[in-house]
Amino acid sequence: MPIGLTEIVLILVVLIIVIPLLNASIKIIREYERAVVFRLGRLVGAKGPGLILIIPFVDNLMKVDLRVVTVDVPKQEIITRDNVSVKVDAVIYYRAVDPIAAITKVSNYHYSIMMLGQTVLRDVIGQVDLDDLLQKRDELNKRIQDIIDETAMSWGIKVTAVTLKSVELPEELMRAMAKQAEAERWRRARIIEAEGERQASAVLVEAASMYEQHPTALRLRELQTMIEIAREKALVVITETGATDVGKTVAMYKALREREER
Repeated sequence: MPIGLTEIVLILVVLIIVIPLLNASIKIIREYERAVVFRLGRLVGAKGPGLILIIPFVDNLMKVDLRVVTVDVPKQEIITRDNVSVKVDAVIYYRAVDPIAAITKVSNYHYSIMMLGQTVLRDVIGQVDLDDLLQKRDELNKRIQDIIDETAMSWGIKVTAVTLKSVELPEELMRAMAKQAEAERWRRARIIEAEGERQASAVLVEAASMYEQHPTALRLRELQTMIEIAREKALVVITETGATDVGKTVAMYKALREREER
């Protein structure tokens, strides 16, 4: 039986209505997402991942990303406990662990985390001295993270890490710290130099004591020095040696020559 014009029009109307309805009813939720569904304003629950069906014009769907998200805490000027003005910024890493709470407990959790980070950062930095701020960053990062996480968990958000990005000091303070560092390097250099002089003096005292106990060794050292000078300058060195010491000097000279030849 041939299809009439009326049937064709009816089929087209049905297709025009059904296809958009099917498209609006079928939703694909990725592995790292969850869909929080509301039906006529009432919470139905979280769905996904995969293919889900909703009722068009009745159900409302809001997606929540479960991956770790970063939020930059803008740089702000803070006064430390020892009254030093510094500019500090930070990065907060968080992820949604409860999609329903992330949607129903706070209107914009990303913005709320950023504002909470600013407040906590200002409070924590204001309670520490500049030295602690510069030297104990890991402790401060963990402290800030714990405080933010305590509040964010009620929003279904888990703060995984907080990192202080930079700490800017006043220019005059930076110059003073540079001078202090230079003075410290100079002090250490002087200590090393003084220690070297002390060790050298100790060696000289030990040598003087040995020469005092063994005059022959002192004379042998003098003769060795003269021989070295004579060899370098091609000179003949005549020493003032008493008659009684000539034999000793010659013997020492021969012994020295034999040692050098060996």
